[in-house]
Amino acid sequence: MLENDVYGLLAREAIRDLPVQYCDCVWRDDIEGLVSLFEKEGTFQGLFSGIETTITGHDELRDFYLSATDFMPRPYIHNHVVELLKNDYAKGRCYLDLRSAKHNMDWLGAGYYEDEYRLSSVGWKFQSRRFTALRMEELPAGIQT
Repeated sequence: MLENDVYGLLAREAIRDLPVQYCDCVWRDDIEGLVSLFEKEGTFQGLFSGIETTITGHDELRDFYLSATDFMPRPYIHNHVVELLKNDYAKGRCYLDLRSAKHNMDWLGAGYYEDEYRLSSVGWKFQSRRFTALRMEELPAGIQT
């Protein structure tokens, strides 16, 4: 029983670190670090004004994030909830306030992520990230609405 509790605590802590690392990579324009947080065939989905964009796999993710560097987002993640469903699979949600480094850190938007996480041989990774924009003042170049 204690072993399961300890495993659950360590797994949740590693999973909670993924969105934090994601934000850190965005702040530093570390595209390779950002892509490495996803499984090889991981996906990012963005829902903006009712239009959904899906990017799959490391190559597409890299291209998408590179196209967004001029956007200069500065994300702040809040209220991360993690549901450990199996020893190697979890789901979670976190909420986003987005600022713009391009525009004197003005408020850019808000929304939330719905994530699926998978334990790999090198640790927890995003299997998928689905971002729903509640309001966005500007969109990155890779998003078509």
